[in-house]
Amino acid sequence: MNRRKFIIGNSLALIGLCLPFSLRSNSFKSDPKISDFEKKLKPVGRALEFEDYYVWCNSPIEGPDGKIHVFFSRWKKSKSMSGWINGSEIAHATADSPEGPYTYVSTVLAPRGEGFWDATTCHNPSIHFVDGKYALFFMGNSNGKMNTKRIGLATSDSLYGPWKRPDEPLLLPGDEGSWDDLLTTNPSFLKHPNGEYWLYYKSLDTENYVHPKFPVKGNRKYGLAVAKSLYGPYKKYKGNPVVDFSKLGDNKQCEDAFVWYEDKKFKMLARDLGVFGQDNGLYMDSDDGIHWSDPSISYQPLNKYINQPEAPKHLNRYGRSERPQLLFQNGKATYLFTASQGGKFETASSFIFKIM
Repeated sequence: MNRRKFIIGNSLALIGLCLPFSLRSNSFKSDPKISDFEKKLKPVGRALEFEDYYVWCNSPIEGPDGKIHVFFSRWKKSKSMSGWINGSEIAHATADSPEGPYTYVSTVLAPRGEGFWDATTCHNPSIHFVDGKYALFFMGNSNGKMNTKRIGLATSDSLYGPWKRPDEPLLLPGDEGSWDDLLTTNPSFLKHPNGEYWLYYKSLDTENYVHPKFPVKGNRKYGLAVAKSLYGPYKKYKGNPVVDFSKLGDNKQCEDAFVWYEDKKFKMLARDLGVFGQDNGLYMDSDDGIHWSDPSISYQPLNKYINQPEAPKHLNRYGRSERPQLLFQNGKATYLFTASQGGKFETASSFIFKIM
């Protein structure tokens, strides 16, 4: 090999190492791999079924009282599935075991009405114990629509409250024309081993949402914002977005990310939106929390695990699990909590998997 070819070849190799996962390899598109994470899942079943409510976004944590506490979204059945965007509240339930049964405790965050940034919905709860405080990240909006969705943070000394409600959102959209200029939502938080506070967030651009070229409006990507304090300010990483499937074509994307740090690796679960199919979950990992591996399947369609009745006509997202969240006990992930349409009231509820 002559010297010029050697230099070019090595330069291309170095560039390849710097590219996001979606450009490094396309092999996973035609040959989807089942992750080791999925192979450890054992279905437990449904929980948090209420006759008059849809339930979504189940975020669990083990409390100092030995109970399992779940913070979840719910909205009135009369609003149908679409009520999450204009009438959701965040409630609290407890159980003696991760597998339930769960008992409703209280509603902790409800829409505050006109004049507030979270006037019309409170959704996407994600509960963490950080620096001696309970931190409840969530999404609110002010007009019952997508374009005012913003991430907020409520805090408390106890899982039973009271919760200090934020007067302003924690993270705002980007400048007009940027990839994240429409909204901030789906918060996923971790305290970095270096002591920083890392917040992953979903967003999309206004143009592709308002003038869609595909059946699914817009293209969802994930960004990262970093702070020196739990309360912020959170500064967006200059290399955002850190997860972007758009270059694969056909409007491939993901949402509902949950990020954690384990065994010196950053790990991510997400809901698939076209990479392998609409009914799968995705798994990725990373050495630095920024450059992520090719995705594999983190969980499969629900019919791979259980038998369900035929889908009711009013449930058009039937048969899949969304909003993955993990329960940690003694520092290890022990249960996967998801949300899924269906159940005895033909609404939506939690669906739980044990991690074997």
